[in-house]
Amino acid sequence: MKQSHSFSWRQAIATFSSRRRRSYGGLLLAGGLLLAGMGEIAPRTFRQAATADTQLARGSEPWQIASFPVEGFQEYTSAFGYRGSGFHYGIDIAAPSGSYIRNWWEGRVVEVSDDSACGTSVVIESGDWTHVYCHMQGYVTSEGGRLVFVDDAGGLRIAEGQDMATGDRIGRVGMTGRTTGPHLHWGMRYQGNWVDPGLVLQAMADGQRRASIR
Repeated sequence: MKQSHSFSWRQAIATFSSRRRRSYGGLLLAGGLLLAGMGEIAPRTFRQAATADTQLARGSEPWQIASFPVEGFQEYTSAFGYRGSGFHYGIDIAAPSGSYIRNWWEGRVVEVSDDSACGTSVVIESGDWTHVYCHMQGYVTSEGGRLVFVDDAGGLRIAEGQDMATGDRIGRVGMTGRTTGPHLHWGMRYQGNWVDPGLVLQAMADGQRRASIR
């Protein structure tokens, strides 16, 4: 059963927009999509990306129906791109330990893991899109020949191959893997290429705004 959102992700978007301008020095264009793969970064538009896959092309504003990934949002602590330790393939979203994590878009669980720097993690495919959720509480076990993510305290049990709806709770913020504080590391790929999730959030906000004034 889905629970209603307990916060406004519009506020979270606004916070990101301000922080993003400082982090990237104004080099990223709003509404652009950066695909980073094999050391190359190529621009595409969100409209091209969204309409390229029939699962995402729903209505005139497909981005407005996506879900913000974290309940209890506090702040963005690390942006997508180069930093001291190398390239950061995602954004870090801080929230109190135990805050629920929600599925960005409906899709299928293709991987659960707890044996890497990503910590306990879930990977979901939605057409051409792949979204990655890291540093969650819980662990991974094997049941009936397939891997299952388990968070007993959070009431969660998710198996590889399982279908997830948009907004479903898929984990809780933790500190597993390589991390210095509770947060969600959220990574995204489009057609196999890494994408800045912050620009996806901005497109979601823009889509909802356009839909609200019609």
